[in-house]
Amino acid sequence: MQTTTLPAEEKKAAQKMAEGTVFSVLIALSVTHLLNDTLQSLIPAIYPLVKESLHLNFSQVGLITLTFQTSASILQPLVGLYTDKRPQPYSLAIGMSFSLIGLISLALAHSFPMVLVSVSLVGIGSAIFHPEASRLAYMAAGGRHGMAQSLFQVGGNAGSSLGPLLAAAIIVPLGQFHVIWFSLAALLAIFIMLRISGWYKLNTHRIKPKKVAVLTEKKKLSTAKVTFSLIILLVLIFSKYFYMSSLTSYYTFYLMDKFHITKQSSQIYLFIFLFSIAAGTFIGGPLGDRIGRKYVIWISILGAAPFTLMMPYASLFWTCILSVFIGVIISSAFSAILVYAQELLPGKVGMIAGLFFGFAFGMAGVGAALLGKLADATSIRYVYQVCAWLPLIGILTAFLPNLETRKKQ
Repeated sequence: MQTTTLPAEEKKAAQKMAEGTVFSVLIALSVTHLLNDTLQSLIPAIYPLVKESLHLNFSQVGLITLTFQTSASILQPLVGLYTDKRPQPYSLAIGMSFSLIGLISLALAHSFPMVLVSVSLVGIGSAIFHPEASRLAYMAAGGRHGMAQSLFQVGGNAGSSLGPLLAAAIIVPLGQFHVIWFSLAALLAIFIMLRISGWYKLNTHRIKPKKVAVLTEKKKLSTAKVTFSLIILLVLIFSKYFYMSSLTSYYTFYLMDKFHITKQSSQIYLFIFLFSIAAGTFIGGPLGDRIGRKYVIWISILGAAPFTLMMPYASLFWTCILSVFIGVIISSAFSAILVYAQELLPGKVGMIAGLFFGFAFGMAGVGAALLGKLADATSIRYVYQVCAWLPLIGILTAFLPNLETRKKQ
C-alpha cells in the first residue's frame, strides 16, 4: 500500500506547490542563468586578446560572434518545439555539459578555426538551456509571468555583465588559457540544474491547465492578427539586438579607438553598460504585469532612441552615462516581448521561447558580422552613427493589439 500512495502524495504536494509562485525554483533558475551567461560573455570579453594574438580583423571577430549566435539561434526553436511535446527534465544539465566542453576548448584554442568550434559548442549549450529554462520559469510563475521572466532574465544579464569584469581581472592580465578556471562555474551550474530537474519532473503536467485557460481568452484574435503581431515583435527584436550587438561586440574597440583608453579600462566600461542591462531587465517584467506589456515594449525600444542618437557625439564621461540609460531602457523590452508572444500563442511556451531567444541570438550574430564588415570598410565610429537610428523602429509597437484591454472586455 505504501508504494502506491507515496507517489500520489508526492504528486499532490508538488501540484499544490506549483499553483503559487515557486520562488525557490525561480531563484535557482536565475542563478543558473547567471552562470550560463557569465560563461557566454567571456567570448566577446576576450575579443581584444584573440584579435591581437591571432592577428584577426573586425570581420573575423564578427564571424566568431556569428558562429556562436548561429549555433544557438538555429537550434533553440527546434529544442522548444520538441520539448513542448516531450518535456526533457534533465536537458538543462546536458546543455551545460556542451558549454563546459566548449569553454575548455576555448581556453586551449590557438587557431581561428578552433575558436570557431569552441564557441559553437557553447552556442549549442545555450540553445538547449534557454527554451527549457524559460519553460520552467513559466511553470513556476504562478500566474506572475512577467515577474518570473524578469527574475530569470536578470540572472542572465547580471552574468553577461560579470564576464567583462572577470575578463579584465583574470583573462586579460593572465592570458587566454585562464578561461579554463571558469569551468568550475559550469560544474556548479550542472549541480544546480540536476536539483531543479527533480521539481521539473514532478510538475511537467502543471503547464497544461494554464495553456487551456489562456487559450479561451485569446480566441478573439484571428490567425492573421496573431501572425502579424508576431512579425512585429520579431522586427522589434531585430532592432534591439542589432543595436545591442554594436555595443556587446565592439564597444571596447570603439572606446579604445575614440578615447585611447586601455583594454582593461574598456572592459570596465563594458561591465557598466552590461550591468545597466541587468537592472533594466528586472524592471520590465513586473512593470508589464502592472501596466501592460505593450506599453513597456513601446517605452523600452522607442524610448532609447534619444540616447542612442546622442552617444556617437558624446565625451567619454557622457558616453558612459548615456550607455547606462540605453542599457536600462532597451533591456526592459525582452521579458515583456517574450511573455506577450507566449500569450498570443498559448500552449507553445517552449517553441515561442526558443523562437525568440533563437532569433535574438541570430540577430546579434548577423549584426556582429555585418557591423564588423562595415567597421573594416569605414570606421568603428561610423558603425555607431548608423546603429543609433535603429531604436526608432520601436514605433511599430503602435500596431500591436492591447491584450490587457481585451482581457477586461
